[in-house]
Amino acid sequence: MSKIVVALGGNALGNTPEEQMDRLESVAKIIVKLIKEGNQIVLTHGNGPQVGQISLAMEYASFGEVKTPLMPFAECGSMSQGYIGYQLQQALQDEMERQKVKKDCVTLITQVLVDASDTAFNNPTKPIGAFYEQEEADKLAKEKGYVFVEDAGRGYRRVVPSPKPVDIIEKRAIAKLIAEDIVVIACGGGGIPVIKNDKHELLEGVDAVIDKDLSSALLAKLIDADILLILTAIDKVYINFGTERQMGLSQMTVSEAKNYIKANEFAKGSMLPKIEACISFVENTNKEAIITSLENAGLALEDNIGTKIIEDK
Repeated sequence: MSKIVVALGGNALGNTPEEQMDRLESVAKIIVKLIKEGNQIVLTHGNGPQVGQISLAMEYASFGEVKTPLMPFAECGSMSQGYIGYQLQQALQDEMERQKVKKDCVTLITQVLVDASDTAFNNPTKPIGAFYEQEEADKLAKEKGYVFVEDAGRGYRRVVPSPKPVDIIEKRAIAKLIAEDIVVIACGGGGIPVIKNDKHELLEGVDAVIDKDLSSALLAKLIDADILLILTAIDKVYINFGTERQMGLSQMTVSEAKNYIKANEFAKGSMLPKIEACISFVENTNKEAIITSLENAGLALEDNIGTKIIEDK
């Protein structure tokens, strides 16, 4: 039996609750197949569109006629974890019932520790929420302390930092659930970013977005997973992508992956963080990571498809 952290890409989720529930039916079939084959599964997932929708709705209600209290971004992240996790675990529970798999499934609202001195806090880059005219953006920046950037001629948009994950607060709880053979959904959207304040080392949520693949790699390391499986929209990793010299990679070592990064082979915000997450996991565990599509998850574990990242020989 292999313990596998499966990181679901954004393509596995829809843009509305209805669309998401429909898509998760096919996701559940694939994940339950992995479970039936004897694997112990821990699921993570993205939340980009969902947390953006929640934040936008909260902003609209707060700045509009309703004047509800403004919801901090960390709380919006927790809401997205709950709603995506609810639908994902329900889809898994229904599919396990159909396939006569006797397992429990639970979503764990997960906090991920980041370093308050991370340089990312000095350079917010992750866009969230609504588009604003410059005058309104300037007003909000003055009133709320938000940072706005002009976004491709479409208006001004708030940006938040994207710090690196340091620790997972609920790691012991996750480990205990795994020990009870429970399917766990954790670190949704990269986790709710928290820092420890200076005075009493108490946890405090911050306005930030953690890359979900990096959090997945950290989680895989902390729970001693055998494999990190990152599922995305393509069957494998490609170099010279989109050109006549495009070539798929069935395997690469950590050193080869680093050389490809230096050659700018992987797009920022797309394949690059996935490769970096795999490198981190393999370097820290001497185990393997795999990148492939959702549809090919089972085949990738059988060495038939996908891209495997392994330690240097």
